[in-house]
Amino acid sequence: MRLPRELADELVAHATADLPNECCGMIAGRDGLAAEVLRAQNTESSPFMYVMDPREQLRIMDGIDDAGEDLLAVYHSHTRSAAYPSRTDVELAFFPGTLYLIVSLADRDAPEIRAFRIDRAAPADKAIEEEPVEIVDSTGRGS
Repeated sequence: MRLPRELADELVAHATADLPNECCGMIAGRDGLAAEVLRAQNTESSPFMYVMDPREQLRIMDGIDDAGEDLLAVYHSHTRSAAYPSRTDVELAFFPGTLYLIVSLADRDAPEIRAFRIDRAAPADKAIEEEPVEIVDSTGRGS
């Protein structure tokens, strides 16, 4: 996934703004290039997990379709742990084939963004596969 620097900054800003709770949302784009961060409300208001309201998910996904874009990723933050899927993250991965992007604020001075493909039906040792996140400039080229 190619993520423009300004969208990476927006993800970190969302994660920081929602502290002490996890943030969540979706990322729209085309051909692996992120075009828009679509914030959602964490209905759990929790520092340990996130849940998006199904109606809000549907509204966001309809908007992505209407714009002719694809759902590239579902994102959320980890407030104190590494950018790696927790057991709960795996259990709640309902969009097979979609990336799950995690913004870690464990080190507030150096936030980390990583993406994963999660197959909750796969054996535990095969359920999580990391995908590279390339931070790019506004033209989509590596920065």
